[in-house]
Amino acid sequence: MAIALALSLLPDFILAQIVPGAAASRPAATSTSPAAASAATPIGGVSAPTSYILGPNDQVAVDVFGEDDLRASGRLNPEGNLNVPLLGSIHLAGLTATQAASKLTELYGRDYLVKPKINVTLLSYAKRHFVILGQVGHPGIIEMPESSPGGVDLLEAIAMAGGYTRIAAPERITVRRHNANGDQILKVNAKRLAKGKGGGFLVEPGDTITVGESIF
Repeated sequence: MAIALALSLLPDFILAQIVPGAAASRPAATSTSPAAASAATPIGGVSAPTSYILGPNDQVAVDVFGEDDLRASGRLNPEGNLNVPLLGSIHLAGLTATQAASKLTELYGRDYLVKPKINVTLLSYAKRHFVILGQVGHPGIIEMPESSPGGVDLLEAIAMAGGYTRIAAPERITVRRHNANGDQILKVNAKRLAKGKGGGFLVEPGDTITVGESIF
């Protein structure tokens, strides 16, 4: 009885050393640091290179850590803008996802939030295509593969169009490409490319390829 009374008077930290397991039986206090709380899992997206430039019709998600009401997702409109809470329509086309996040961080931090942490994720690419005409099996409009939104190799593009016809002239291919200075006409010898000569040629979204006809 005297021993029990003596034990009851001992401080907890001494009692824990005398009675094995006493401290372990108490649930450990948990705490969440601000950094851990802000490390929310971003919305899943496609695997895009960090240098990928956002454009109209790309679908993106904006995640403001700790501010669920400010989350947004949608496709950039034809002008390249996305509507986000509080800020309204913001132009994101022409920026990488990282640059877009920096822009939104600056805008939210200017008037609404203190040191906001923002992530921009590309959810899906806009549909991009090229046109192939002339001596191929299936001329017409062809969508870029989602795995290669920035372009495909010319030989792959021809294969996607059903390959050459019997009278095709692979050495006589022209590519019309539109850029800021107007239309550019490029001449490509795909016969040399097929032999591993001259490197490769990247077909970009919006290109129009024409495969010439053999002259007998």
